[in-house]
Amino acid sequence: MQPTDVRSEGIFGFGRRPWHSRAVISWRRRSAESLARLLTDAREQPFSYPEVGATAGELPAGYRHDRWEVDLGVDAAGRFERAREALRGWAAQRAAGISVHPASEPVTADLTFALELQLAPLCFVVAPGRVIYLVDKPDRWGFAYGTLPDHPEQGEERFLIRRERGRVRFEIIAFSRPRRPLVRLAAPVTRLLQLRATQNYLKGIQAAAV
Repeated sequence: MQPTDVRSEGIFGFGRRPWHSRAVISWRRRSAESLARLLTDAREQPFSYPEVGATAGELPAGYRHDRWEVDLGVDAAGRFERAREALRGWAAQRAAGISVHPASEPVTADLTFALELQLAPLCFVVAPGRVIYLVDKPDRWGFAYGTLPDHPEQGEERFLIRRERGRVRFEIIAFSRPRRPLVRLAAPVTRLLQLRATQNYLKGIQAAAV
């Protein structure tokens, strides 16, 4: 039987709240019911860091900073529009093998969502977040999301498609740091996984923009 309440504070991030809302790592994929409960809880939670919206300006101190960019090609034949719609539909995350819940919801302002990633045959991570702001202009489209308390890390990530000098480019800007004890202990490994996911984000939008 699946446990419904875990009371011990351990390295997996469990606390004195129901298992379905606190477990960061599990040995199997969440059921649809469990994910629905997690999202219901997450919608009531605040962001897990104070510098909300900082990806729109100067990145805050005390976090790891990341900036990545890739050229998508000549701004012609609908390339910008294809990249924009792919990003809106979570194509970057799905290219990294990440499941997005709710699965049918495109990116919208204030959307609360959960990312589910399989790290190993019996190791799944669920990371809740919320869209902070959208960028919606003729020459650029993107969004930023921030972490919620049940996310294994804390910080913010922005994804942006932009037109520049006759080209279309895709950029990612982020600041983050481990929040859970297990993530801090496994920092070198989690960093490699984070970098691999980012490279797949870039490749996913590249493929969609062709």
